[in-house]
Amino acid sequence: MEKNIEIMRTDMARQPVIYWLPLGAIAGPAMFTLAWLTLGFLSPGYTLFGTLIAPYSAISQPISGLGLGSTGPFMNTAFVLGGLMLLAGVVGIFHNLQGLSVRARWVCVILFTLSPLGMIICGVFTLESILLHLVGFLLAVVSPVLSFLVAGLLLRRIPGWGQFSRWLFLGSLLTVVLVVLFLHTFSPAEAGTGIGFAGLIQRALTVEIQALFAALGWLSFRHS
Repeated sequence: MEKNIEIMRTDMARQPVIYWLPLGAIAGPAMFTLAWLTLGFLSPGYTLFGTLIAPYSAISQPISGLGLGSTGPFMNTAFVLGGLMLLAGVVGIFHNLQGLSVRARWVCVILFTLSPLGMIICGVFTLESILLHLVGFLLAVVSPVLSFLVAGLLLRRIPGWGQFSRWLFLGSLLTVVLVVLFLHTFSPAEAGTGIGFAGLIQRALTVEIQALFAALGWLSFRHS
């Protein structure tokens, strides 16, 4: 038994770095989620275009509000680092995944990198750079609608991935519902005065998307 464990440890130590990269799809979302959960309790509010918005409400206000004020440096760092780790995870996932053609592999890599790139953009350009920040937000939460759908279609043909492909289809549909619901309920004026629950919907959307990324990363790592 001890000999078998030692052999397993030796084999794991010899694996190239690329085989460990899928774990970035777990570490990135975990770190990002922990950041906005913690900073949401600590934020005293922030100033946007000269207007003081206080206190901060995780129920009515977006995660991006934490990118301003005293929590700004920490939240923006979490956006960028979380996006970079997720980006590395995506590369590792589709490098290790067996059964995909080269073309299908590249299609998935391109589609799945859009969401982490959106996170990075949101960290570099805060709400005060509203147009660029909006581009980052849309990449982060809208691109998974297509990436989950495409990956689900491709993975259902691979043995051992059929059940998870159905979760990707469901995730694509749920993402559409939550994006539409958020856009319908979010009002900058209402959020600034602590009215509404758009912030809660955005957090549910974020958790749903990143949970699927994390699950995909774990399954890819385990299969490899």
